[in-house]
Amino acid sequence: MTTSPNSIWRWTAVASLFGLIVLCLAWELRLAPIFPGGSWMALKALPLLLPLRGVLKGNLYTMQWASMFILLWFMEGVMRAWSDLNPVSAWLAGLEIALSLLFYVSAVLYCRPAKKAAKMRAARQPVRQQ
Repeated sequence: MTTSPNSIWRWTAVASLFGLIVLCLAWELRLAPIFPGGSWMALKALPLLLPLRGVLKGNLYTMQWASMFILLWFMEGVMRAWSDLNPVSAWLAGLEIALSLLFYVSAVLYCRPAKKAAKMRAARQPVRQQ
């Protein structure tokens, strides 16, 4: 069984999204919560469930909006890597940055062939005169 490069990007996006969900939960509940015993910040993983179904199916529209949506976690990771005094939290923020960037790049590269095909179809369509 051979896999196309496009399916590799899709499964990379799926894996990085799952990894980001697990990281957000583990970070705020167990590894380095803001408050001892866990914090409500773990709820930041809930919005990541919104694109999960479409990403698993490889839906192009979902991949497109999720690639912009994921940048919120990138920004949060950058902010916490810069400002958290706890070194464990800073390392987890770096991991959040890496996973969100991995999702972004893989989603964009997954959508790229479909965008090229759509441009080719549009270029082949005759121009209508009004």
